[in-house]
Amino acid sequence: MKSMKQIRKEERPYEKCRAHGTQSLSDAELLAVILRTGSPAMNVVEMASHVLETSKVEDSLLSLHHLSREDLMQIKGIGEVKAMQIQCIAELSRRMAKAAAKDHLSFQNPASIARYCMEDFRHCEQEQLLVMMLNTKNRLLGEEMISKGTVNASLISPREIFIRALHYHAVYLILVHNHPSGDPKPSKEDIEITHRIQEAGNLIGIELLDHLVIGDHRYVSFRESGLMSF
Repeated sequence: MKSMKQIRKEERPYEKCRAHGTQSLSDAELLAVILRTGSPAMNVVEMASHVLETSKVEDSLLSLHHLSREDLMQIKGIGEVKAMQIQCIAELSRRMAKAAAKDHLSFQNPASIARYCMEDFRHCEQEQLLVMMLNTKNRLLGEEMISKGTVNASLISPREIFIRALHYHAVYLILVHNHPSGDPKPSKEDIEITHRIQEAGNLIGIELLDHLVIGDHRYVSFRESGLMSF
């Protein structure tokens, strides 16, 4: 293990960044700049590399989305403060991606909805269901995650969804949920609960516009696929 003082000055992350810009840094070096200090056992670049190698899910910066605070604190030299710094990086990246997608969000365009929601879902290891509530002009009134676990008819009831919709005075709904497997093909249960929600909405005057299933950089829209009942 080399201390930072033993590394040539021009190869240290801060100096590289100053001389050549952030794009010149590796993933580990970028993370090292944010962590700032290493430990007696390893310099900060080695610590950052260890963090990126810890997750068994993905071998890149995306692994940060899968590491809990407890996971991070198992790494020698990572205490609670550094663990929270790393988690904040992951959350900041998610919010930046979502903010960028919001500029192009159109509720008549399922692809734009999928892009907007992708960062909320693509790192989830459990199924989650998001309800997006719209007014008469198709503007977003609010969005709520109402389920974590398995999205099916036995765990999600139309009543639970429409309580939220009525609270927002919504006239249209869009459902979005993820498949952690990465395959967005709707299951039999997905189709069943979608039709139940659509039928309940028709009775009380709140129309279900679409249901999107999000996979890994892929999605299926019920409306585009002809899976909505009319």
